[in-house]
Amino acid sequence: MKAKLTHKLFPFLSWLPMVNRETLRADFIAGITGAIIVIPQGVAFAMIAGMPPIYGLYTAMIPPIVAALFGSSWHQIAGPTTALSIVVFSSISQYAVPESAEFVHLALSLTFLAGLIQLSLGLARMGTLVNFVSQSVIMAFTAGAAVLIATKQLKHVFGITLPGGLSFWKILEGIGVHIRETNLYVFSVAMITLFSALLIRRFLPRWPNMLLAMILGSAVAYWMGGEAVGIKTVGEMPASLPPFEIPDMSWGVMSKLASNAFAIALLGLIADVAIARSIAMQTRQQLDINQEFIGQGLANTVGSFFSCYPATGSFTRSGVNFQAGARTPMSAIFAALLLMLAVLFIAPWTAYLPIPAMGGILLLVAYNLIDIPSLKMAIRSSKSELAVLVITFISTLTLDLEFAIYVGIFFSLIFYLQRTSRPNIAIMAPDPDTPAHSFVNLIRKPELRECPQLKIIRIDGSLFFGAVSHVQSFFNMLDMEPEKKYLLILADGINFIDLAGVELLWQETEKRRERGGDLYFAGLKNVAQKVLINTGIKEKIGEDHFFHSKREAIHTIFQQLDKNICKSCDARIFEECSSL
Repeated sequence: MKAKLTHKLFPFLSWLPMVNRETLRADFIAGITGAIIVIPQGVAFAMIAGMPPIYGLYTAMIPPIVAALFGSSWHQIAGPTTALSIVVFSSISQYAVPESAEFVHLALSLTFLAGLIQLSLGLARMGTLVNFVSQSVIMAFTAGAAVLIATKQLKHVFGITLPGGLSFWKILEGIGVHIRETNLYVFSVAMITLFSALLIRRFLPRWPNMLLAMILGSAVAYWMGGEAVGIKTVGEMPASLPPFEIPDMSWGVMSKLASNAFAIALLGLIADVAIARSIAMQTRQQLDINQEFIGQGLANTVGSFFSCYPATGSFTRSGVNFQAGARTPMSAIFAALLLMLAVLFIAPWTAYLPIPAMGGILLLVAYNLIDIPSLKMAIRSSKSELAVLVITFISTLTLDLEFAIYVGIFFSLIFYLQRTSRPNIAIMAPDPDTPAHSFVNLIRKPELRECPQLKIIRIDGSLFFGAVSHVQSFFNMLDMEPEKKYLLILADGINFIDLAGVELLWQETEKRRERGGDLYFAGLKNVAQKVLINTGIKEKIGEDHFFHSKREAIHTIFQQLDKNICKSCDARIFEECSSL
């Protein structure tokens, strides 16, 4: 019990035994790759958020370490992202001038509050909320984000100048218009980097293909002439570590930022879990979503004291981390520590890292994020899954990422409710051709005979407010056979009954009793009977109307049937009929 509590308080103790010389080597190599990738991204995202460029690097140093230690995913990399950067800018720009000291202070307060909300949701065990995000939504969102990542790298791959902040379609339009302006030097560096990464992975799978490819791309760019022939580089980074600063927690600031902080907290958690689950689908890791909430909440709460703005899981860096061969969360810690060292000691060398080389690597990462076999399976599974897949994918390309996930969740819930609101209801009859006279759906064997006084149906689904209308319509259809006064419900498939379902069953019971018949149940689960018991309806219907087995129910109901009708009946479908 004590060990379990210790692992709960310090979740990194659960994966720490996995760490050995082999995993440390793999994680270190993945960490080097991740540290190199995040340098230009951190600067770009900070500028999108309205923060000074160095704050993007700060956000890539502290949150990844905290999330790795207290989160659940083995491959998730937290840090600055495009979506949160945009939301941060829109949230604070109405109160302060971007890149000003006031803007930075508000951003740190926003980070603290968002982290506190995420931490509270995790401690309250609200991680089950993300169970409403279906696999189709995650796969489509991942594929759409991968396409976006690749699309946004095209200007760096072709060496074409396009304005920042363009939509997916505008980027494609801009590429099409300016494709003739392609810088062949830039394009060559990107393609050499991309294909060298593919070749190294194919023929030297144990080698760090992405890292070696970027080094080769940098060498080729330098040999070609670098900046002189239009090959842009990341540029020299400022050398400083995140300074400690206490966020403004005054009531006025907190209340002003509360609604925006909640939106950022939810968006960050949804994106984080979507990424973690998409990678876990490939690694078969069992995630603890509540722990993931706690990890992200702590990452932002702690990060706010070290000059970090809101962070969450990054599709790009998590994908790079996974594809680079990371084995444990140590890769995220290595990436953050190496980034600190890079900023402190080798910042001048980043000036030689060509942006086209990184563009080529990110094209490969984007392709690897698309799970083609799973997408094919989802497409073949059902029309509703296909619809959710297509809607989410298109939304990811055309809307802001946070809204794309909301759209996918909304439509997956709509289709789910549509299915559950129309539970399958089958008319059953005993089959004399089977040894035990098993009950069979009349759709499968329409030639089977029914009892003229007893209707037997099977309900496959819960009786809740959304399904009551459909079941009520079926009961009304049964009224077209008034001679069948008795109704037996084979209730093995009913998992849950709510108040609306209770009222429906009592109304049907009263209706049949008024006609001289009754309502009976066979195989209704105890959990489904709980509401019937609590409301007193089970007592009204009668304890003797609930049976464990179909045979037991038939034997009792047979005693209530009109024997005069039975004597003239030629169906004789029950074993009890032979006694007449």
